[in-house]
Amino acid sequence: MQEFVIIVAGGSGSRMKNDLPKQFLPIGGRPVLIRTIETFRTYSDQLVVKLVLPESQFEFWHSLCEEYTFTADYELVAGGATRFHSVENGLKSIDAKEGLVAIHDGVRPFITDTIIASSFQKAAEQGTAVTCVNLKDSARIVLADGSNQAVNRADYRLIQTPQTFRLNWMRTAFQIGYLPRFTDCASVLEEAGYPIFLIEGAYENIKITTPEDLLWAEAFLKK
Repeated sequence: MQEFVIIVAGGSGSRMKNDLPKQFLPIGGRPVLIRTIETFRTYSDQLVVKLVLPESQFEFWHSLCEEYTFTADYELVAGGATRFHSVENGLKSIDAKEGLVAIHDGVRPFITDTIIASSFQKAAEQGTAVTCVNLKDSARIVLADGSNQAVNRADYRLIQTPQTFRLNWMRTAFQIGYLPRFTDCASVLEEAGYPIFLIEGAYENIKITTPEDLLWAEAFLKK
């Protein structure tokens, strides 16, 4: 089946305490978002890449591509009011009736070819593939009355991207419309009644959102 990826990059610099949106910040001398796209291009030159950005950032993005001589093949799509609507716009830009589509955070540049391949393979077999890692730390749940209690961390997973699905399942699920409780695409597919299957991610596949993440990213690249 034909493979697609929708890379969603609609963040701002608020938590990063920077006027420049986090996806455009440089790590190792190259913008985060460019690194992310290059990784998917390395995985396959047949992969159809859809980059979803706020339309107000198009001009700046084009200037970055020129500055860093970035010429990878992709299609630019205007984002929406929420992540849900941005992914929905990405879906609408795909003409194919069948295929597999991965959704990935533009600020996760350290995704690997191995995880991308595993994600598409699992989705081809089972229909869904959601990347995750085990919890390292102990965890507690806070109850409605304000009290808290320990939980077994082995029962929980931290969710990453890519999250990959059969294209027709995605289209059906997104017909539900936006609900505030949708925090990722897996929650949308689950709401529509589809099973969610997990694949193993990697701790280095971080989502760069804070200044501390930038420091870690620079150290990781040097390593």
